[in-house]
Amino acid sequence: MNVALATTALSFALAGGAKADDDLQGMMSDSKNWVIQSGDYANTRYSQLDQINKDNVKDLQVAWTFSTGVLRGHEGGPLIIGDVMYVHTPFPNTVFALDLNNDGKILWKYTPKQDSNVIPIMCCDTVNRGVAYADGKIFLYQADTTLVALDAKTGEPAWSVKNGSTADGSTGESGTSAPMVVKDKVIVGISGGEFGVRGHLTAYNIKDGSLAWRAYSMGSDKETLIDPEKTTHLGKPVGTDSGTNTWEGDQWKIGGGTTWGWYSYDPKLNLIFYGTGNPSTWNPSQRPGDNRWSMTIMARDADTGVAKWLYQMTPHDEWDYDGVNEMILADGVEIDGKPRDILFHPDRNGFAYTLDRATGELLVAKKYDPAVNWATEVVMDKNSPDYGRPKVVDKYSTHKGGEDVNTTGICPAALGTKDQQPAAYSPKTKLFYIPTNHVCMDYEPYRVSYTAGQPYIGATLSMYPAPNSHGGMGNFIAWDAAKGEIVWSKPEQFSVWSGALATAGDVVFYGTLEGYIKAVDLQGNELYKFKTPSGIIGNVTTYEHNGKQYIAVLSGVGGWAGIGLAAGLTKGTDGLGAVGGYAGLSDYTTLGGQLTVFALPGK
Repeated sequence: MNVALATTALSFALAGGAKADDDLQGMMSDSKNWVIQSGDYANTRYSQLDQINKDNVKDLQVAWTFSTGVLRGHEGGPLIIGDVMYVHTPFPNTVFALDLNNDGKILWKYTPKQDSNVIPIMCCDTVNRGVAYADGKIFLYQADTTLVALDAKTGEPAWSVKNGSTADGSTGESGTSAPMVVKDKVIVGISGGEFGVRGHLTAYNIKDGSLAWRAYSMGSDKETLIDPEKTTHLGKPVGTDSGTNTWEGDQWKIGGGTTWGWYSYDPKLNLIFYGTGNPSTWNPSQRPGDNRWSMTIMARDADTGVAKWLYQMTPHDEWDYDGVNEMILADGVEIDGKPRDILFHPDRNGFAYTLDRATGELLVAKKYDPAVNWATEVVMDKNSPDYGRPKVVDKYSTHKGGEDVNTTGICPAALGTKDQQPAAYSPKTKLFYIPTNHVCMDYEPYRVSYTAGQPYIGATLSMYPAPNSHGGMGNFIAWDAAKGEIVWSKPEQFSVWSGALATAGDVVFYGTLEGYIKAVDLQGNELYKFKTPSGIIGNVTTYEHNGKQYIAVLSGVGGWAGIGLAAGLTKGTDGLGAVGGYAGLSDYTTLGGQLTVFALPGK
C-alpha cells in the first residue's frame, strides 16, 4: 500500500463511538456530499442540487479527469465527503482518496493483495460497485470476499474479515456488491450463483468487524432467520422449513440465491430491503419446485436480521432472472386514491413491482418493456391460489421444453429488462427513471454436475435485440409505479447499463455503453451529451464543492453486457451468451478506466 498522509482533514469526520447511521443520515440530507452509493438509504439517487438545470445543462464542460489505471468494467461511483473524493476500481479493487482542494491530489492509495484465482470465477467481469463510509472509515468489499475497514484519513486498514468461506476462488465465492452501513453495522452480500454458492446477507459490527448476524437465502429457519409464524409471504405466515421444503433433497445447499445487488433501509421501520438471485443450476429440470427463497424480495430487521416479510417474484426460475435489482423507497405515492409508502423494484424478469414496504402487500406488478413475453401477467387476485405468481407462457418455458432443447425468442434475455444498473426516483415528479435492456434470447438447458469452484450453469444462451422494435438493445424510460405505466421511453442503440441520477434542476442523467453521458429533461428530451473515453456502466453522481455543482461518472466498458470487450472474449457462446449480442459495441468504444467530472463554465 502506498499511503500519503492526508493534508486536508475530512469535513465530516465522525466521533468514535457515535452511531454511524445518525451521522450518515445527517450527511445524506446535505446534497453537497454523496456519502452512500445510492445517494440515500431509500436508493432514490436523487439530489436537491439545482445549480445545473434544464436551461443551462447544455453548457456543461469537463472540469477534470482522473485515470484509475484499470482496464475492466467500472460499476458504481465515487463518494464525496466534504473536501475528499473516494474512487474505487474493479479488481484489484484499488481505492484512491483525492483532495478536491488541491487539483485532485492523491492523498492516499490502497491496493489490496488478492489471489488472482478469484478473477476467473467472477462470472460477469471483475466489477466492484463501490465503497461505503461511516465512523471515519471507508469500507471496501474486495473480489476475494474480504471486507476491510480503512482509515478515511490515511488509508490504513483498521480491520478486515473474510465474508466467504475461502478467499482464493476455490469455492466460487466472490465479492462485487457495495457495502451499506446501517446503525453500527456494515452489510454485505455474496456473489457466485453460477458456481453453486448459497447466498447470504451478513452484518458485521463496524467497530471491529465481528459478526453480528447472517441470513441465508435458503436453508433451515435458523439459517434463514425466518420465524415460521411471524414472517409472511403475501400476508400469510411462511410456515416451518420454508427455505428447504420447495427443494428436492439437498439441492438447496448449492441453491444460489446470491445477494450481489443493492440494499436499502427504512429507519422508521428499521427494515433492510434487498433481493436474492437465481437458483442454481440454470437447468430447471435439476431443481424441481419453487426453489424458495431465491428470486425473492426480503425485508429484514436491521438489528437481528430476522425476516419480517418475503415475496418471491419468479418461483422455479427457468431463465436466470435474478431478483437482485435495487429496492427504491418512496413515500406518499397515491395508489387507488390512497397515499402509500412503497417499495419499488424493477426486476430482471421484466415486471416492475410496487409493494407496501411495511407489510409486503403487492400493489402493482406490470411489464416495463412491451417485449416481455415469458409470462402474460402477475396474478393480482388475492383469492386465487396463484396470487402473486406470474402466468408463464408454455412456449417460452425452458422447463417444459426440456433438457437439450433450444427454446427460442424468450424476452427478456437472462440479463433482464434491467440488471443491477440502478434507477432513480424524483419526489417532484413521483416518477422512476429506469435504464433498461431491450434484449431477447434463445436458451438451451443441459445437465450439469456440481464441483466446488467450477461453473455450475447448465444452459447455453444467445442474445439479440428484441425483434419488431426500434432495432436497438436499450431504452431509458420514465415509469409511473402507481399505475404501472411507461410515461415515456427513449430508445438507445445498446443496453443502458449505467445508473441514473435525477436532480432538483429538472434534469435526469445516465450513461451509455458507447461512452456517452446524457442529460434529458422531464419529458425525455435530450439536452446534452458528451462522449467519455470508454463505455459507461458506472453510476452518475453529483456533489457541490466551494459553491459549485459537479457531475461525476466512471467510464470503463465491461460488466455482463461489455464482457466481450473487457475480457477479450470473441465467441458468441462465451460470456454467458452476451458476447455475440453485443459484438457491435467494439465499433464504438474500447477499454478504459476514467473518472470524468463536469461543471458549468466560470468560477
